[in-house]
Amino acid sequence: MPSYVLGTFTEYPYVKTGRALNTAEIHRFMNDMSNEARRITFELNNAYHTPEEVRNLLSRLFGKTVDESFRVFPPFYTDFGKNITVGKNVFINACCHFQDHGGVSLGDGCQIGHNVVFATLNHGLAPEDRQTTYPAPITLGKNVWVGSNSTILQGVTIGDNAVVAGAVVTKDVPENTIVGGVPARIIRKI
Repeated sequence: MPSYVLGTFTEYPYVKTGRALNTAEIHRFMNDMSNEARRITFELNNAYHTPEEVRNLLSRLFGKTVDESFRVFPPFYTDFGKNITVGKNVFINACCHFQDHGGVSLGDGCQIGHNVVFATLNHGLAPEDRQTTYPAPITLGKNVWVGSNSTILQGVTIGDNAVVAGAVVTKDVPENTIVGGVPARIIRKI
């Protein structure tokens, strides 16, 4: 991985490659990015802010301007921030956790309930590989509703208009489908 200068973010796509995150330089980069994300989320979560102020803080956190229709009810947590992309008319309720090293993309019209977790990293399963993390993106299509207390795991794509009803999602969800349970299973088509 090439050298980086914190604040330029030219290297953060590396974490979206799926390759092992296991060198000292990568760990240093991830720690620096995590420190920046925590500074911004502490500012966001520890005082009242108008909707415009919230969007400005999230634009700083994400490293790109968010649409004026984007709404978040803090507290909001992330350990990276720069690999989150949101469409128009997206709503994120309180206490959500975005582990976005691998990338989290929310399409237009997504509704995210309380306490939802997006986890884009996984550790190696072999004991000798346990300290290594592997990223993979999470992608939600348009108009996806993720119900409270759901967890979406790395590498999952959720199709347009799908509903996740308090589930742990370990594999892709087809469009126009309701899933629920641990692990998530199709309940019915919409």
